[in-house]
Amino acid sequence: MVFRLKSVRCPLIASALLVGLYQASLAQDYTLAAPGSEPQPTSTSSGATLFQNVRIFDGKSAVLSAPANVLVKGNIIDQISVSPITVDASVRVIAAGGRVLMPGLIDAHWHSFMAATAMPLLTTANPSYLQILATRQAEATLMRGFTTVRDLGGPVFGLKRAIDEGAIKGPRIYPSGAMISQTSGHADFRFPFELPRTPGGPLSQSETMGAAAIADSPDEVRMRAREQLRLGASQIKLMGGGGVSSQYNPIESTQFTEAEIHAAVEAAENWGTYVAVHAYTPRAIRQAVAAGVKCIEHGQLIDEPTAKLLADKGIWWSLQPLTYDADVFARMTPVSQRKALEVFAGTENAYKLAKKYNVKTAFGTDILFNAGAATRQGAYLAQMVRWYTPAEALKMATADNGELMALSGFINPYPGKLGVVEAGALADLLLVEGNPLENIQLVADPDKNFLVIMKDGTIYKNILPR
Repeated sequence: MVFRLKSVRCPLIASALLVGLYQASLAQDYTLAAPGSEPQPTSTSSGATLFQNVRIFDGKSAVLSAPANVLVKGNIIDQISVSPITVDASVRVIAAGGRVLMPGLIDAHWHSFMAATAMPLLTTANPSYLQILATRQAEATLMRGFTTVRDLGGPVFGLKRAIDEGAIKGPRIYPSGAMISQTSGHADFRFPFELPRTPGGPLSQSETMGAAAIADSPDEVRMRAREQLRLGASQIKLMGGGGVSSQYNPIESTQFTEAEIHAAVEAAENWGTYVAVHAYTPRAIRQAVAAGVKCIEHGQLIDEPTAKLLADKGIWWSLQPLTYDADVFARMTPVSQRKALEVFAGTENAYKLAKKYNVKTAFGTDILFNAGAATRQGAYLAQMVRWYTPAEALKMATADNGELMALSGFINPYPGKLGVVEAGALADLLLVEGNPLENIQLVADPDKNFLVIMKDGTIYKNILPR
């Protein structure tokens, strides 16, 4: 195949491109592309779509709007009116017949690279094969109505770029990059033969592929955090305590020191963003808060004083409805099963405390290594009615999660408002058969009930009867 080099302004840049030292991007002047291979943008800025006669769940209200019309221009919601909107013949018109229009769903704790791929495969298969599986899963995620995910660990920078450039289909991705872990921490995926680590020596397999980054001092944590920011992370993910899927640390363990976590916080804040910390126990959570962390992931083993601390400090609590699932449980090792039972037992109390103290709570699924569970992503949201009204649960998965995405500040990869249906917001929309405020189970069957899926102004699915 013959490649052409576009707009190369000096031999040094040309050489860097050819040896892979300079990353080509559609946003830069210098690209290396095969003839005819240029990806198309995910949205057509000159296009427009009019949704006629919809009742709107705007991401915030507990009731639907009166019948209205919504005009999308490019990738932005341009106008919402109860009166007819006049458009010319070039505008795509969707006659919705009074159906519900709502924001695209947001999963605040997702793993695009490893949600649906079994752990033995992740640790042994060729990375290019694993990326192909992740590509397939990305499209499936979008077709489930999740137009945005906050990816809390994994090598997804290339996946995100391909989606954003239109090469493949998938959700918006807020990437964290490699999960930063101490030695023996929750993201220490190394094989026994990869130990002991020699400082400055070769990286382990999981580090080489970008799934994890091992760090054992404030300086190392700072370096690893900066590396992820260099690669394009929109937030940093640290492992602050034990976890269910890891085999070599108790779930009760507290990981890193306050100084180590604070080093990551400093690096993130200098980039305008924040650190999210995996932590289950009060001690691990409190250490993370003291270090300046702005979002706690999981926290099912929390106590009441620590929940109140999160509320008092305005810390986000990214909490998942982790309860017993026979299929998921059966796929776990005995070590993970014992830890999972502790977490499942704490979920009820965690949501109770989150509601009692009005903690800023995000919805996420944290599905790992299980293709079957990944297909039930929407069912995890439907399960939230165990603790919340349908309106509260849907608000959490739209407007509230959209607010959390914006916490990435001036490095936000998708500047604009997410998770709401309002003029000026990004056009991520679902047209639903039925009223999810009355029956949230509709989101558990997206193939049937999501008639139109729009992301960034582009329609990826339209099965509306004609």
